Amino acid sequence: MSIEDVTSSVPSKRASSALQMAPRKKASTSDPLVSHGRHFGRTVFALCNYPSLLTNGILRLEQMEDTPLEDFSAEERREHHVFERLLESHPGLLERLKNGSDEDILHVGELIGKGAAGARGDDTKTLKSAVLDWIVPQGEAIQPPLHRNSKIDRGFNHDLTGFLLCPVGLDWNDTQTQENLRSGELWVCGDQWPIFVYAHHTYDSEDPWNGLLRSRLLVCAYKHVFTSPSSVEKEPKATRSGNARLHGMNSVTAASIAYIATQVRFALSSSSVFSRTDTTTDSETFYHSLLDVLEDPDESKEVDELLTWWNRQVFPTSSAAKRRVSANSALSKIRQKRLALKQLQV
Repeated sequence: MSIEDVTSSVPSKRASSALQMAPRKKASTSDPLVSHGRHFGRTVFALCNYPSLLTNGILRLEQMEDTPLEDFSAEERREHHVFERLLESHPGLLERLKNGSDEDILHVGELIGKGAAGARGDDTKTLKSAVLDWIVPQGEAIQPPLHRNSKIDRGFNHDLTGFLLCPVGLDWNDTQTQENLRSGELWVCGDQWPIFVYAHHTYDSEDPWNGLLRSRLLVCAYKHVFTSPSSVEKEPKATRSGNARLHGMNSVTAASIAYIATQVRFALSSSSVFSRTDTTTDSETFYHSLLDVLEDPDESKEVDELLTWWNRQVFPTSSAAKRRVSANSALSKIRQKRLALKQLQV
């Protein structure tokens, strides 16, 4: 569903949907909200117009005194959910917004947006080079070589990146498919997921959840961004805390997986600038299509299993990883005994 096509029965005073990338603006002065925006963009919602999100959210709170949220459009409900997540993640923000002028609200949004855009830009820059280390087995060279500082030979122009970006359901080994993708005759929409998002680059059309978003490439990129570049090789060597620790993050969010997948897809592409007007990568549609599945209540069982798997990869010592109890440990014996007592009482 296109964001711009969504209509609303509520007054038109609000701006268009905030859940799309905002125009580039001049950076504001440093503020704690900038740092908060960096983390929020990576973990909750990346491609967002934050000034509009805040303005729309405040006005919607007033309208909800007479109109229940259920009466708003699906896109507006989703936008309000993101707004509420932002308020929850930054205590005191709601009061600051309510007591501030329109200019204050816009300024807060610009600060958060600056952080989110800055983080996205930093990640785009570092992954551009780093991704080349993960797409072939360690010690092997990419043939023909790919340049670290230029992307012109990536995308469907190269056999390896072309294979990884090839939409599931298409056969990259088919010469005609390759030619059509390279020429643009076969246009790939953002909701046509590439094979690299699947474990072992294997897609099962009968069970599309099997291996979805569990590829080694995604895990490498996730660790690179959230825990530290050195943690990708198991043994962290960084002297500074990674982004996750800096923000008290000890579990993976669904949105952060979608964010990393979007970054990796862009890094493999031949596009040089991350932009919502770039129809070649169609990054915004790709990101939204993943969120549509990951936030769908009907998919909650599969998503919960996916998050547990991810937490074991990235935060293995966290309670969110749901660690298995060792078979012969004292803890397992205590639980077995407790279970046996409960069964006797039934």
